[in-house]
Amino acid sequence: MPHNVAHFLAEQAIRHPAQAAVRAPSGRCPEGTIRYKERNFAELENESSSLAYHFQAKGIQRGTRVLLMVRPGLDLIRTVFALFKIGAVPIVIDPGMGLSRFLRCVQDSKPEALIGIFTARIVAYLARRSFAAVHLRLGPKPPPKAVHKSFPAVNSAPDELAAILFTSGSTGPAKGVCYEHGMFAAQIEAIRAGYNIEAGEIDLPMLPVFALFNPALGMCTVVPEMNPSRPAQVDPQKIVQAIQQNKVTNSFGSPALWAKITRHCIAKNITLPGLRRILLAGASVPPTLLTEMQTVFPGTKLHTPYGATEALPLCTIEASEILEDTAVHTRAGAGSCVGTPLPEVEIRIIQSQEEPIADISDTKNCPTGTIGEIIAYSPTATRAYHHLPEATARAKIKDGERYWHRMSDLGKLDEHGRLWFCGRQAESVETDSGICYPDCCEAIINQHPRVFRSALIAFQKKAALVIEPEMGAFPKNPADRLAFKKELRELCLAQAMTAEIHIFFFQKKFPVDVRHNAKIHRLSLSRKWNAKERQA
Repeated sequence: MPHNVAHFLAEQAIRHPAQAAVRAPSGRCPEGTIRYKERNFAELENESSSLAYHFQAKGIQRGTRVLLMVRPGLDLIRTVFALFKIGAVPIVIDPGMGLSRFLRCVQDSKPEALIGIFTARIVAYLARRSFAAVHLRLGPKPPPKAVHKSFPAVNSAPDELAAILFTSGSTGPAKGVCYEHGMFAAQIEAIRAGYNIEAGEIDLPMLPVFALFNPALGMCTVVPEMNPSRPAQVDPQKIVQAIQQNKVTNSFGSPALWAKITRHCIAKNITLPGLRRILLAGASVPPTLLTEMQTVFPGTKLHTPYGATEALPLCTIEASEILEDTAVHTRAGAGSCVGTPLPEVEIRIIQSQEEPIADISDTKNCPTGTIGEIIAYSPTATRAYHHLPEATARAKIKDGERYWHRMSDLGKLDEHGRLWFCGRQAESVETDSGICYPDCCEAIINQHPRVFRSALIAFQKKAALVIEPEMGAFPKNPADRLAFKKELRELCLAQAMTAEIHIFFFQKKFPVDVRHNAKIHRLSLSRKWNAKERQA
């Protein structure tokens, strides 16, 4: 079995040369339909090969670290596969994290080459200190005189560095994750088998990096009309139109995105019955959203996979199991069930600690049903962060020749072997009465009809909840605020997990992560409201 995923694109070009591989929007037709520029698998293979010859002639070689600053879609896909063919190492950083954080990631990753649009190359020139290691700057377009022959992909070793993908930095600085070729190959097989994906399907990936799996899976990528650095600002009608026009069978997006799309469809009385599956990930998925989505997407299997940039996918569960079994426990404060581990994945719950753990023998497993730190072993789990030995030591546990990844999440395993997610370790709140877990507490309070979402924070050594009300439901005056808080307090009193919480704040919009626009920055909220109290 080849480990370099570029081999899979060449195989698809031989098996299904005329099958659509990428459709990228390029405006509107007079009648209003989306105009696409399309490439079939043969064309995508030819263009990536032509780029590979071009990049190699310019000096990019096996092992060269290459920062990508290209547009999602066709440019990103063919550029990445060209680099994989050479054996070069693409570096992918979220563009929406802000310029200063982006430049810090560039400086940390020390790219030797840059492939980017014209604006990106200007940024590299102006921010020369961050791009000091870059000695080659190229555009992502194939040369005018393309080489029309296949570029034979290098036979990469399974442990050879394939790419550096940066985390979203939702609870700390973004870190470069070292992906090996064997890990990418294992991911593709896990996704194919775990979700019964077949060649010829049509995918609408609302996270650009997920489009990179599609050529290997034989799926056509429909590039969505959205700003990847601001996904929550997407126009839902454009997504609906893309689904309908392309007969999309598969799609991935965050709960925040699907909530916006689903609400739009309900308001417009739209149903979209043609999809086979939808994957929701990036944050906990409220059961109410799954219920609403079942009416908009009849017959579609809704999956909520669990994982991280460092280890993906690990577990998965379908909406039917959630709504028929686990949702009632989630609403009572048990956390979110994220399902059973996929084949070859092992999950353990260990007693939580902040210090590095050198060896698996230094851990102590928690009993079934007891909340602790989640660790995972998987063929897809990465072994190291790029140029960050201390972060690597904190996140990895050696187990003979294997490494476990510490997820930085808290959770528990039930008697059926299912994993329950209770929140990020850094965002749990320790009080005199015990530990409050974000996912457990927020699910209780989110049942209030005026609450859009909530965030557990530490406030003066106590647990408090910040509320983002539904649109139009923000308290209008002191009396309304007092009545709202009284109702929230009654909800809290109904469950042991929240019984001691009596401090509530209201905020019109939460700070969220740049990748999914769904993970709440609870630590930022905690700093804000504690600072306000000190200033009062």
